[in-house]
Amino acid sequence: MSGARFRVKVCGMTRQADADMCIRHGAGMLGFIFHPASPRNIAPEDAAAIRTPGVVRVGVFVSQGVGEVQDIMARAGLDIAQLAGDHDRAACMAIGPQRVMRVFRPEVHARRAGLEAELAAFDGAMALALLDAGIAGGGHGRTLDFAGLAGLRSPTPWLLAGGLSPQTLPAALEQCAPDGVDLNSGVESAPGRKDEVLVGQALALLRGA
Repeated sequence: MSGARFRVKVCGMTRQADADMCIRHGAGMLGFIFHPASPRNIAPEDAAAIRTPGVVRVGVFVSQGVGEVQDIMARAGLDIAQLAGDHDRAACMAIGPQRVMRVFRPEVHARRAGLEAELAAFDGAMALALLDAGIAGGGHGRTLDFAGLAGLRSPTPWLLAGGLSPQTLPAALEQCAPDGVDLNSGVESAPGRKDEVLVGQALALLRGA
């Protein structure tokens, strides 16, 4: 972990009350999902209406091209585009390296060297990397092999995602020491409905780690 620079993102915002609660518990980043197949999908105008003072606003994109990503970012008032599709380095550069968090999927690679090579190929084209389970598309709600990511070499700070909850966070932090975490399904009572008890437990655990 990186002390004061540790990033905590709670994704899948659909309601003002949930955004307020996550901010109250100390989340520094909130995510809005723009993917029709997701039960947490939100329209840009609805995302814009959710106020998040002092918090970094992240939009999650899977199938959109650069132009559509930029349009939604402007309409929804977003700071960062989390690119979870097959967006290449050129797409990241077009959106702006400081405005990109690109998603990488360790399970695509037979060996960790492949993942590290992919991360290196995007050096300078993104502000943050995010590692998630699955081999394509949006989030899958299950955890990665934490021990398999221990000592990962990444030129860019990286966040760990994938089914993280108050139960799985201690092992994640101990075994792979990410630069931040992305919480979603593991702190919900239902898709798109954050559970204040779980959010509070998770963020208290992160503060104390």
